[in-house]
Amino acid sequence: MKRLYPDQPVVGVGAVVLSNRKILLEKRGNEPGKGKWSIPGGIVELGEKLEDTVVREVKEETGLEVEDPQLIDVVSNMVLDERGRVKYHFVIVDYLVKLKGGMGKAADDAEELEWVPLEEVEKYDLTKTFREFFQRNKQKLQRISLQV
Repeated sequence: MKRLYPDQPVVGVGAVVLSNRKILLEKRGNEPGKGKWSIPGGIVELGEKLEDTVVREVKEETGLEVEDPQLIDVVSNMVLDERGRVKYHFVIVDYLVKLKGGMGKAADDAEELEWVPLEEVEKYDLTKTFREFFQRNKQKLQRISLQV
């Protein structure tokens, strides 16, 4: 399925990984949002369950193992070109995941990884959709972070 000028929305997942009142952010290595910060994630493959996708993508992009995906939010990201055509259109299903283990290291689509205190997240150059997600879910994430 083509991502650039798609024929239909592309379904992806995002992973909210929390530890010690910090969230794992990654600097995107590809468009859309190249060079901006977001959460690990990627595209659902044909025949793959959303929950399996989020676990796989975290492993591919960070080297970390996660488990127990819990739905937290759904976001839509649409980017139009200068002529008004849909250049990108993603529907992203975001999950809270539990950190199981592994050594965190940027790989695949991630340029960099950083554990960021929740109160400092909005100081980063975030993707538009992650900024909206974070603002909408900030209080929920703060409550959850006290439990993990």
